[in-house]
Amino acid sequence: MKHFCLFYDYPADFRDRRAPFRGAHLEAANASVARDELQLGGAFTDDPPQGLLLFKGETAAVAEDFAEADPYVVNGVVLSWRVREWTTVVGAGALTKI
Repeated sequence: MKHFCLFYDYPADFRDRRAPFRGAHLEAANASVARDELQLGGAFTDDPPQGLLLFKGETAAVAEDFAEADPYVVNGVVLSWRVREWTTVVGAGALTKI
């Protein structure tokens, strides 16, 4: 297993724009949590407006598939997104043993 970070870039007014889609976004996120894929997620409190979702899986597809189906992405709340593999080595949830 590996960790993958999904970064979302939002417009300045994303809090208003997300309102109609927030329930569906959270439903998808909670379903991913139940499958033990999504580990943590949320928005940064400072500018620029961005979000970060941490996934666990064998490949980056776990995060990419989530983004491609996410109501925030599908409905234009997210301006752009990207996935990066993250090698975690310290902490209870670290996946790389050293």
